[in-house]
Amino acid sequence: MSARYQVAGTTAAEISASIESGIRSAALAPGDALPPVRELAARLAVSPATAARAYQELRQRGLVVTAGRHGTRVRPRPPVAARRSALRPPPAAGLRDLSRGEPDVRLLPPLGAHLAGLAAAAGEPVGYPAAGVLPELAEAARERLAADGVPAAELTVTGGALDGIERLLGAHLRPGDSVAVEDPGWANLLDLVAALGLRPIGVPVDDDGPLVAGVGAALAAGARALIVTSRAQNPTGAAVSAERAGELRALLAGRSDLLLIEDDHAAELARVPLHPLAGATPTWAFVRSVSKPFGPDLRLAVLVGDETTVARVAGRARVGAGWVSTVLQRLVLALWRDPAVAVLVDRAASSYERRRAALIGALAEHGLTAHGRSGINVWLPVDDETSVLTALRDAGWAVAPGALHRIAGPPALRITVSSLDEAEIPELAGAVARAVRPAPTAGFTA
Repeated sequence: MSARYQVAGTTAAEISASIESGIRSAALAPGDALPPVRELAARLAVSPATAARAYQELRQRGLVVTAGRHGTRVRPRPPVAARRSALRPPPAAGLRDLSRGEPDVRLLPPLGAHLAGLAAAAGEPVGYPAAGVLPELAEAARERLAADGVPAAELTVTGGALDGIERLLGAHLRPGDSVAVEDPGWANLLDLVAALGLRPIGVPVDDDGPLVAGVGAALAAGARALIVTSRAQNPTGAAVSAERAGELRALLAGRSDLLLIEDDHAAELARVPLHPLAGATPTWAFVRSVSKPFGPDLRLAVLVGDETTVARVAGRARVGAGWVSTVLQRLVLALWRDPAVAVLVDRAASSYERRRAALIGALAEHGLTAHGRSGINVWLPVDDETSVLTALRDAGWAVAPGALHRIAGPPALRITVSSLDEAEIPELAGAVARAVRPAPTAGFTA
């Protein structure tokens, strides 16, 4: 814990509020260790039970995480807004940042012409009674999903994939319930699960998606929901294969007690076929975002599922945000209908495919086995994340630590290829190889 910040309070509520204040002010940074329960209790002259309740409240709200002998630490991305001074600083001058997991802005479709077209065609302002899912957007979405074998009779839209998943979990689960999630998996999702007070159960992943045995173990442990990434899994690039989909469908068949959520965030950018699990359980949802192919600022996802599940999500939206802007819906529809945009998205998909395969191949030439069947990320298992990250940073490269994405899985690094130029790949692969297997240093001599 930062020596500059001293936790205060005499009740569990006061202690937890003091720690939250430290996180909000950035006096307690992500990853900072908090004192052991008995040490904190002695320091504040309270009972260990009081200090333990404070930590329990913070864990339930997703602000801290407790990991055995590693103690209690501030989560990497705690769900509380920090002051602007605590926002992530820009990368150091000259450092190539391959850590962000974002699409290449150079390959996103330009929006200017479509926004101008919307402005020219705008009619009367939309009022509250007329707001909701645009019928023409719903029709176009159903056609696109049907082409991939996803049933879409019941449909709504949400403010992005994570918003849809949050609404699904909130509509079906309660704090303390268990959720089966991929391990390694999407860091934002792991943070969301913690913030909702849910208990994650890690399911191991290979190149073909979640392992069947891992899903079975999670179900046996009482998982109330299972979240699966269909393609371009973040961080490993896994994609559910036809064989794996069949095995999972057989395992999940008839599980009326389980909410199945599929996340197809890559959508049009994925070059591998979709093998959906949609409908494998009576309660299910399939979420497809537009952010990766068309731009992160387009906060819209299509959500389909069984009638009850979609009705719950739509109903929760009505008593909250209300609806996704019809202006945004019209913009997305215009992008879907433009053949020139489809060409640009296809070009981006080819570029990501080419760069990802080239990096995996270059690493293989150095004897390193990396993973990435689809998407914009390459996952590289390593023995020691910290030493490799430090060596790469010294060599001018920033990549993401696997710890952000892991629950119990082994150490690794995530390298995002979206902004990586092909000419840089040999240099990067060489730097990674030297960082993973540094040259031995000369020992002391007499």
